[in-house]
Amino acid sequence: MRTAFTILILLHGAIHLLGFFKAFGILEFEGIHQSVSKTSGMLWLLAFLLFVLTVILLNVHSVYWWSIGFLAVALSQVLVFNHWSDAKWGTIANLIILSSALIAYSTFSFKEKVVQERTELLKNSRTIGRKAITEEEISQLPEVVQNWLTTIGTLGKEPISNVHLTQELQLRTSPDQENWSTGKAEQYFTVDPPAFNWDIDAKINFLPVVGRDQLVDGHGEMTIKLLGIIPMANAENSEKIDQATLQRYLAEIVWFPTAALGDHIRWKQLDGQSAEATLNVNGMEGSGVFHFDETGIFQKFTAYRYKDTKDKTPRLWTVSAIRTEERNGIQIPIELEADWELDEDKWTWLKLKIERIEYNIDVP
Repeated sequence: MRTAFTILILLHGAIHLLGFFKAFGILEFEGIHQSVSKTSGMLWLLAFLLFVLTVILLNVHSVYWWSIGFLAVALSQVLVFNHWSDAKWGTIANLIILSSALIAYSTFSFKEKVVQERTELLKNSRTIGRKAITEEEISQLPEVVQNWLTTIGTLGKEPISNVHLTQELQLRTSPDQENWSTGKAEQYFTVDPPAFNWDIDAKINFLPVVGRDQLVDGHGEMTIKLLGIIPMANAENSEKIDQATLQRYLAEIVWFPTAALGDHIRWKQLDGQSAEATLNVNGMEGSGVFHFDETGIFQKFTAYRYKDTKDKTPRLWTVSAIRTEERNGIQIPIELEADWELDEDKWTWLKLKIERIEYNIDVP
């Protein structure tokens, strides 16, 4: 797709050279019947150079390529209008380039908003402390949770105040979708207060999709946009969304397990290999059950969770660990799957892999 778009811009840009050549008598082109002044010829040359610069920025993956693209299209279209009888077909190429530039600009604006949200998220967080975690400190927790934290290696480690991670994703947006869509995601967490900001870049049916999910002040908010412009989902100001987002945060503390010691989480042991956790943030609550194997390694998280705001009752939601590895001295699940229990069957809708994870990053 990028290659085809690059070729289109280069061909369209090269055609602008013909106006420059005619103005200075370098080359006669029978397709241009109107006279072209030298001033106009320089503008045709400038349009060509702007399109070339657009291609360069596009292919070095600059997020600002759209800005030069806008200028190139604007100048080109003015020239087309001034030489309409000869150049009117250039409008089609300009519209294609303009549409792509608008999509790129919308995606850029979306990402800039996410960056601002993350900056605020980190600035509003508090450092947990620098003292290493001790057996005495975890003794307040249920035995099964103590066993988990001990087994995975949190004792002697510094408490985690914030997290930055990246993910590779495979997802399906509906149970009848056969092929998996792919994407990459980036996420930031804070422990005090419990909060996160997650954004995704994905391709669904070959079309780019961007999305953001966040938990702030106990409230959840999710937005997903096709081509960076067309809303596919926008969920906020709902107790169901708030509860579901709190449950998501709980499930994901397995990536930064020292958060289990936080004052916002209440624990209740259910049996020798499971414990219920309830997260309370500003009066909003979400609960779920952590399941461990006989050695204390996390196996899965289950919760009755609202799939969307239209659901009258919550459905069983399960996040299962597929592979566990040591990262930063702590054993965490790095490959997971998530599924919903639907009326007739289980629907696995997400597979993810942690690419990179870092703790206690500098706050801007």
